[in-house]
Amino acid sequence: MACPISHANVIAIREGARGAPPSGRTKENIAMSTTARDISAPDVARDQEHKRAALGYLNEAWAEALHDGIDGDCLAQACLFTALAEFVGTYGEEAAAHFTEGLAARIRNGEFSLDLAKQ
Repeated sequence: MACPISHANVIAIREGARGAPPSGRTKENIAMSTTARDISAPDVARDQEHKRAALGYLNEAWAEALHDGIDGDCLAQACLFTALAEFVGTYGEEAAAHFTEGLAARIRNGEFSLDLAKQ
């Protein structure tokens, strides 16, 4: 069953869940790039730890929503919308568009296929 997500509904849910977006995040002070960044080893380790923790939180929330009867397709659309809205809010529309340009090829190459990821 498809679950179309409207921009207004997701924004209302996001704002209600976490309040207004944090101030001080602009394209000028946070640059998103596909090139290598100059970061130290402790920063890389901290980033990896944060990514693992974030995935843990998302997996728990996903499982709870499925248990409550929310359709997986609806969850997927809401997650994609929320993630892209966060990218746009943080980095701007052009940088977010640039980031997503390669997603079609990555999907076709199987990067997001669970069967391939398990091998």
